[in-house]
Amino acid sequence: MKLDEIFCGLPFGFSSFAQIRDRLIDCRKKADLPANAATVISILFPYYLGEDQYQNANVSRYAVSADYHEITEPILRRIAADLTETYPENVFVPFVDDSPLPEVRCAVNAGLGVMGRNSLFISRDYGSWVFLGEIVTDRVFPYAQPETRLCPDCGACRRACPGGAIGDDGIIREKCLSFLSQRKGELSPEIAEKMREYNCAWGCDICQKVCPLNRRAKITPIEAFFETADPHVTLSTPIEGRAFAWRGRNVIERNLKALGAYD
Repeated sequence: MKLDEIFCGLPFGFSSFAQIRDRLIDCRKKADLPANAATVISILFPYYLGEDQYQNANVSRYAVSADYHEITEPILRRIAADLTETYPENVFVPFVDDSPLPEVRCAVNAGLGVMGRNSLFISRDYGSWVFLGEIVTDRVFPYAQPETRLCPDCGACRRACPGGAIGDDGIIREKCLSFLSQRKGELSPEIAEKMREYNCAWGCDICQKVCPLNRRAKITPIEAFFETADPHVTLSTPIEGRAFAWRGRNVIERNLKALGAYD
């Protein structure tokens, strides 16, 4: 099979594993890395549905469709299986999210886009509305340019951030509304007010919405994101299979009630 066929039309690129060997994250998945790892294959999974699909949304756009793990993991595993069939002498290990790899850096090193001041990866075609996946292999593929590139730093995301969380070195987590909306316990009056102001019961997309690199973002080619889209969450919405399920029902219900939901 040709590589374009294997990757199902999704953006992908190659970078050297040696570039991030010293930046690996200590987690249990680190043990899954293949011996003699040589190449990181970064794959983008766009999830942008178009502005019309978000008119009534009250959760972050990444949480509008089904939990992205359920959509991207089968695709990534199929790609890894096709690569194994095409190159049977090599090993291909897929990773999504719970990865020992610095995902944004890998995608930038693979030549797929830039790193934003909000610490998010921004692709040329799909903006920051992408999920990242990787396949690590002992096969050497042609690498992209190695330097890590940053966005132009126009300042739009810094000015718009509700909590002033975007600093020179990326996100200050304790000021980020997305992070704060996902913590357990009681909401402070200030955080609840911010959530009402932006009508978002989970996460925050403000820095992405104002980013000029997102103005011409293409719509996802992955139908599953459309098929599972449910932009307006209520107290009766099932949480199974949604991005906010990992925190349990209490957190999303707390946030919905802060927005005034009582159905």
